[in-house]
Amino acid sequence: MKARMPAGFGRPDMNALMRQAQKMQEDMKAKQAELEAAEYTGSASGEMVTVKMNGKHEVLSISIKPEAVDPDDIEMLEDLVAAAVNATVKQVDDTAEAEMGKLTGGMNIPGL
Repeated sequence: MKARMPAGFGRPDMNALMRQAQKMQEDMKAKQAELEAAEYTGSASGEMVTVKMNGKHEVLSISIKPEAVDPDDIEMLEDLVAAAVNATVKQVDDTAEAEMGKLTGGMNIPGL
């Protein structure tokens, strides 16, 4: 006589999986919109140059302290602006990665 397993044993409930995937997708869309609307600030050289950016990587403003401006050393100012932009981009990316990771449970989902 064969042992019988209860009905559905070992097989996932496809409807429940689809509902779970749909909810995760909706949560991720909402979080993405929230992250894109947020503002991030990065700076360089003790806040001599400060950059404000949104989650879409659009620069909203750049603030440069007067003492950072040396007409004889424009290259340093350019480097400070680049460093502040890069610091802000990193902050945007790190925040998005951490927040999306919370929703996906650490799964690496392509495109996120």
